[in-house]
Amino acid sequence: MAGEKDPITCHVLDTSVGKPAKGIRVKLEGGHAPLKTFESQTDDDGRIKTWLPYSSAHEAGDVPTYALEDVLSEVDDKSTWTLRFDTGSYFGEGNTFFPEVVVTFVVDKGQHYHVPLLLAPYSYSTYRGS
Repeated sequence: MAGEKDPITCHVLDTSVGKPAKGIRVKLEGGHAPLKTFESQTDDDGRIKTWLPYSSAHEAGDVPTYALEDVLSEVDDKSTWTLRFDTGSYFGEGNTFFPEVVVTFVVDKGQHYHVPLLLAPYSYSTYRGS
């Protein structure tokens, strides 16, 4: 999948400094029950283009072997997904009013979704990008 983007991508801009927010950990959860969880980290440009299956550090066993595209292909029509941005670690403990930003949205089968997050220590905004 080199050079390709997953069907759900995101972009974080730190509006307090006017630059991309590099290194923010993000979890993506959705699909049909049992829900699938993915994780990634924003790159130097503040973007996440691909996701890896989430494997908790507290669980023993094999690493999950599913891809976002596979999970989305199993959905009949619509599904609800949630992005969890670890903004507390990005800004540092006690330096933000929002230690986590949670964005929940509905996905229609076959569509690409880009979710930008405009972020500052005491505010944030999001929208459906292209």
